[in-house]
Amino acid sequence: MKRNVRLLAGLMMILLALISTACAAAKTETNTTGATTEPTSQPSAEAPSAERVINSLKGDITIPTDPKRVIGLSVVYPEFLYALGVTPVAVQNYHEEYPSYLEEGFKDTVKMGIAQTPNFEAILAAAPDLIIAPIWWSDKDYDQLSKIAPTILLPERDNWKDELRDIAGVFGKEPLAESVIADLQAKETAAKQKLDTLVGDETVMYMMVMEKEIIIYGETIDRGSFIHERLGLNPIKEFPQAERSISISLEKIPEYNPDHIILQLNNEFNEAIQNRYKELLDSSLWKNMTAVKNNHVYTMAGKEWFNLGMSPLADSYAIDEVLNVFENKQ
Repeated sequence: MKRNVRLLAGLMMILLALISTACAAAKTETNTTGATTEPTSQPSAEAPSAERVINSLKGDITIPTDPKRVIGLSVVYPEFLYALGVTPVAVQNYHEEYPSYLEEGFKDTVKMGIAQTPNFEAILAAAPDLIIAPIWWSDKDYDQLSKIAPTILLPERDNWKDELRDIAGVFGKEPLAESVIADLQAKETAAKQKLDTLVGDETVMYMMVMEKEIIIYGETIDRGSFIHERLGLNPIKEFPQAERSISISLEKIPEYNPDHIILQLNNEFNEAIQNRYKELLDSSLWKNMTAVKNNHVYTMAGKEWFNLGMSPLADSYAIDEVLNVFENKQ
């Protein structure tokens, strides 16, 4: 009997030892596991948001983080977008065809025409995920536009560079905007130096043939500033300095007798403009001008020069054209 008791006591001691060992092992495992699941000091990366908030003239607007179907309203905003690497899905167009520097890039872009009231049906059909426009152009249409897609209205600016910066801010492309501006300025500087050699002190008059009038541009308007200030071509002395541009009759043209004439047709496909242009060319007053007699009249296409002085793409194209005509003048 005592032997059985001692045997039972021995078995109990062995069982207690086993239980103690198992508990110690479990405690160790628990501590180890807990160490690996404690949060680290580095937060985990969060998935990027599909939307962000832009402060606009109409308040805070929620837009896609990476919009894919953008519409830029007004005739110049599409050019700003394209300069920033954004191809609009639809645009308002003054001319039937795109300027040559946009033909390839806009081959799939819908033309909506241009009118005092936008073509809301065409805008809706384009299924934009973002609409962007200057406030002076689209303020009256904001309510209808914002029902179609998030709409950002940007302030009116005196300089296209600031407009480009505003648009770049919407897309987070500020460095690209500065690069576009810097590249164009470098191109202008080089062209100005070359034109100084080619033209020197000879005078240049920039004029446009429109349906009902002929316009001469001075130095203080976008177009004239591009020719006379940024490219350094000397204006005619007779131009009234207080005026940005003047409308003149055919009979008055001989009073302004420059060495060179840059002549633009507002729309080369417009019949009325073509008729006025023909009337100008057939006039004896025109034929007796110095620039005409010396074959120093350079005719530029309306759609290529339509946004001159208001867009980096139009300005870059015009620099090439101006250099070309003066390099090849007879």
